[in-house]
Amino acid sequence: MTNEHKGPRGCVNVRKSASMNECANTPAVTAGDFANIAVTLADINVTDHLVAEISFPDPVLEIKDIKKRVKIVQCRLLLSPLPDNGDFPATGIPLFIKGFIRKNIQYATPCYHAKSDCVSSEMRSLTVDVPFECVTILTADDFLNLPDFPLSNTREEFDFFRSQKLGHGYPEKDHLLSSDLSQFHQVSTQFYNQIPYCELVRSDIIQWDESIDRYPLEHNAPFEEGTFHTIVEKTLLQFRVRVYQNQQVNLNGFING
Repeated sequence: MTNEHKGPRGCVNVRKSASMNECANTPAVTAGDFANIAVTLADINVTDHLVAEISFPDPVLEIKDIKKRVKIVQCRLLLSPLPDNGDFPATGIPLFIKGFIRKNIQYATPCYHAKSDCVSSEMRSLTVDVPFECVTILTADDFLNLPDFPLSNTREEFDFFRSQKLGHGYPEKDHLLSSDLSQFHQVSTQFYNQIPYCELVRSDIIQWDESIDRYPLEHNAPFEEGTFHTIVEKTLLQFRVRVYQNQQVNLNGFING
């Protein structure tokens, strides 16, 4: 786009003066000692079940250890404005949770250059992220403190009556009675609500790993030895999360209580 249709100072030309106007203010809160505090909305234990198939780049003789860590990448309480009657939502409030279980798998892979009836092996590791995603519904009884529900923005338009001449081809006594299309009038209000957030407190993992493609070792290896490339992992995942929201709290209730 060229600048031929723009004003001398770009798209918006704002008139400026050398004076600085004073802005009036009025107290938004008239009584009480208030503080903006992270309030605990809920403290819950979440349970999920996972099944994952993990493939190794090398033949696996034996899994030595698996180090695990839970990573939450999304924990979102889906608040919406309260209905007109002000009642808590009968269907509850959904909490969407998404994350990964980071697993560092340490395993032994056989050294095929060894020529004996003993099995020589090397230690290697594989790090994978096993994803999980779920939604849990929080009812009114699950909340230690009720959230501040978001307030809806408002936008209203209004017009003024205007009488205009109809111009050539119409009687002089006739006029166009309507609003003025060259003007636009609006009253709008925006609320900047506090969004809830989460904290991961604890995690517990119970897992069961089984190989699905194990074959015996060749040559003179002991008959019970074998290798595999793929395991199926069944996991019971439990973790504890706290849900917070920054709220304006009247400290007088704590001091006087």
